[in-house]
Amino acid sequence: MDVVTGSFGYIGKYITRVLLAQGRAVRTITTHPDKPNPFGAAVQAFPYSFEQPHRLTEALAGAETLYNTYWIRFAYDGQTFDSAVENTRTLLECAREAGVQRIVHISVTQASPASDLPYYRGKGWQEVLVKESGMPFSIIRPTLVFGQEDILVNNIAWLLRTFPVFPIFGSGEYRVQPVFVGDLAQIAVASAQAPPGSTLDAVGPEVFTFQAMLRLIAETLGRRPLLVKTPPALGIFAGKVLGLFLRDVLLTADELKGLMAELLISDQAPNAPTRFSDWLAENRSTVGSRYSSEIARHFRWSAR
Repeated sequence: MDVVTGSFGYIGKYITRVLLAQGRAVRTITTHPDKPNPFGAAVQAFPYSFEQPHRLTEALAGAETLYNTYWIRFAYDGQTFDSAVENTRTLLECAREAGVQRIVHISVTQASPASDLPYYRGKGWQEVLVKESGMPFSIIRPTLVFGQEDILVNNIAWLLRTFPVFPIFGSGEYRVQPVFVGDLAQIAVASAQAPPGSTLDAVGPEVFTFQAMLRLIAETLGRRPLLVKTPPALGIFAGKVLGLFLRDVLLTADELKGLMAELLISDQAPNAPTRFSDWLAENRSTVGSRYSSEIARHFRWSAR
């Protein structure tokens, strides 16, 4: 039996699918255990009981591997990157107490506790905690993850479908290297059988400049927006204004800085086969057909 954090979400859902296909029993720890369960009786859901560690330990009891996807994209509603790091510490302490035999931790490329960007710095501290946990581990560092439930690529496509003008922040020549979420899940599950103590990037086969990726998405969707080079600060301001109407956070300044610093590419040879361009062509009818709200997905959801 394995435990996956966030089986009802994005990356965790794909990891869960791979494990179930291999005949593994799966439990999940999730922010919203009362959400509709896409796996039915096959996956039992438990809450993130960070304030009641004994309950978290009980949820982890009997697990062979913990696949950890827990993190936050931005600070919101009292949650901060620092609190997420402390929650990770609690989760790992409970896993050790419960006798978990292996940790597979999903991080991000170029995470570092010395980073100037809180997202990447917090991810770096998560990695430190995993390494110091005393349990065998694998750390998987994906680049820009894409898939059906993705928010960033989907919302770029939605904006390109909706508006006649789209901003290119700065030069637009900074690079991204997309990796398919299904490939990431396969790499993560395979790493549970690899020698412990490894850190591995999950890397797709294509590299684009941000400008080229925008043009590819627009052309694939049959759109011809005007792409306008914009100072990053102005673009973030415009995004905040649009976010007020959407009741969401489109893009943070730190996310843009990480993108422009090329933190979402890898020097490692590609190990994920799915090409972003092929996937985009196959899913052109659905990508960006509706807006995906990060806040609605993770903070506002209610069973009532």
